[in-house]
Amino acid sequence: MYEHILLPTDGSDASSAAIEHAASLAETLGATVHVLSVADSRNRFESPSGGIAPDVWRESELDRAEKAVEAAADALPDDVAVERVVQEGIPHSVITDYAADTDVDAIIMGTHGRTGIDHYLIGSVAERVVRSSPVPVMTVRADEE
Repeated sequence: MYEHILLPTDGSDASSAAIEHAASLAETLGATVHVLSVADSRNRFESPSGGIAPDVWRESELDRAEKAVEAAADALPDDVAVERVVQEGIPHSVITDYAADTDVDAIIMGTHGRTGIDHYLIGSVAERVVRSSPVPVMTVRADEE
């Protein structure tokens, strides 16, 4: 039933919390884990008066995404098959498109649990994925200290 599991990661603690769930399910079912990180194409800091230039933003996001994929893949057990993927775009759209295009059976992802103004300003990638995913989504909240 679950042969391919999508594990989106941004390298955060919330993403790390989802790794053990994906690992456990993949080990139990012999599934392949597709570790995906999205280099966000939206530079919220670009402006004529200051901020981050588009090429610097893109390189920074690609570097962060590649490191996030490698860290998540390295944290999975050796006996779990892993596909490593870095794509550019708007995170929730890339995640749901990848799920549809590669016929993954489920998505396991972390959630930051943002509320209030942070949720309003930044939004929730996990919430958007849950609402638009073509497959079941398990969200895992990062443990709060």
